[in-house]
Amino acid sequence: MDVESTMLPLGTKMPSFNLLGIDGEMYTNEIFDGKKGSLVMFICNHCPFVKHVNEEIVNLSNEIMGNDIGVIGINSNDSTQEKYAEDSIDKMREYADNLGYNFPYVVDEDQSVAKNFTAQCTPDFFLFDSDQNLVYQRST
Repeated sequence: MDVESTMLPLGTKMPSFNLLGIDGEMYTNEIFDGKKGSLVMFICNHCPFVKHVNEEIVNLSNEIMGNDIGVIGINSNDSTQEKYAEDSIDKMREYADNLGYNFPYVVDEDQSVAKNFTAQCTPDFFLFDSDQNLVYQRST
């Protein structure tokens, strides 16, 4: 039986976004203009898989940002649902501060950006080249 992939095809242009960060600023994919590449991570506070790799996320983001690659973390959970209360913007601020996130951490309240990226779970990583074409995707 053939199964159709829901992954964005390699070479796909980065879907556009305009999302509120935990710092109160709005972020678009224009933050990656002029960068050698960009890493878009779909992460959240409550996910045990994200919790397990958070140290690596911080280390990786520090390393690649030093090589002029942009990084952003996107939380697409609906924090109004009781089961995702840990993903509220206040908790995101606290979490990012405690973990040392040095990249924008933004909220995708209606999950539209996650859908445009075909993000299926957290963490989900999308790596784009300098022209914002997808070169790698990985869900863990």
